[in-house]
Amino acid sequence: MTDPYEPVFELTRGRIVESIHFGAAAVVDSRGRLLASLGDPQLVTYLRSTAKPFQALPFIERGGHEKFGLTPREVALTCASHSGTDEHVATVKGMQAKIGVTVDDLMCGFHYPIDEATSDAMKVRGELPTPYRHNCSGKHTGMLAHARMRGLPTENYVDFHHPIQESILQAFAEMCDLPIGQVELGIDGCSAPNFAVPLYNAALGYARLCDQFGLAPGRAAACKTISTSMMAHPDMVGGPDRYDTTLMQVGNGKIVVKGGAEGYQGIGLLPGALGLDSPGIGIMVKISDGDHTDRARHSVSLAILRALGALTDSQVEQMSAFGPEKTLYNFRKLEVGVSRPAFTLNKN
Repeated sequence: MTDPYEPVFELTRGRIVESIHFGAAAVVDSRGRLLASLGDPQLVTYLRSTAKPFQALPFIERGGHEKFGLTPREVALTCASHSGTDEHVATVKGMQAKIGVTVDDLMCGFHYPIDEATSDAMKVRGELPTPYRHNCSGKHTGMLAHARMRGLPTENYVDFHHPIQESILQAFAEMCDLPIGQVELGIDGCSAPNFAVPLYNAALGYARLCDQFGLAPGRAAACKTISTSMMAHPDMVGGPDRYDTTLMQVGNGKIVVKGGAEGYQGIGLLPGALGLDSPGIGIMVKISDGDHTDRARHSVSLAILRALGALTDSQVEQMSAFGPEKTLYNFRKLEVGVSRPAFTLNKN
């Protein structure tokens, strides 16, 4: 059996390559053309949190954000893996006040904030985390709003066969140009359904999210609302010093970014990002070992953007905290090696 992954990222010590991460990627435009790839672009894998813009889509398409008076900042939070800062919690609470739900309605579970400063401050004052601090609380609040808008039960809103989850699955499959039966379903870390599809189809979905070529007017408007909200408020999508947030800030309104757990990274380029007549483009990256330090997916996705010409040298420099190449130091701050991309992008 052919391995769907290829070497994409390496770490050296002295003159020796000490560690290698394997991965796969697909670069697809909004017309469905596979522009470039690494490994097998038909690899089927879960999007995890990269699916969040699609999970918000049917709610926005039905005008839910207008019904409840949600601001673009709040729309961005429905697509977020936020850092759990006090500002994020305040925004979730504000959304819930408009919708008429509370923290007790959230079924995402809880964890200490991703933001270390917030987490440390909570521990010092003896504050335990609630579901508000969960990185998916904005997404779940959006799902609750979707149920409330349609007069549907809220106590089981994460069940596979709840009408809002069926609406989400339908919209996701359509955006990725797949029959529903070809979308593999699983339970995400936050207990909501999640989707596994080929990298090619997920990249196509992101290309359409950024470039509404061929979409019906209502869906096109909803995609534009989601993408523009995320780019206008990247601090809501991630948080301080997070990759998704920083890359959207550096992208100047041309890049939509949303990572997922287990080494998944999604990026969408708006029309014109590669030149005056360039269409929207979706990029999906999966690191085979889960990349729990995030060192590989950040570096690989930046290297792909650089190879495509989507980032200037100045923009790449602004992303240097994440790669593509980094000098490695030991605990005494002695230089011991480098981390770097280890691939040549296969362009079609």
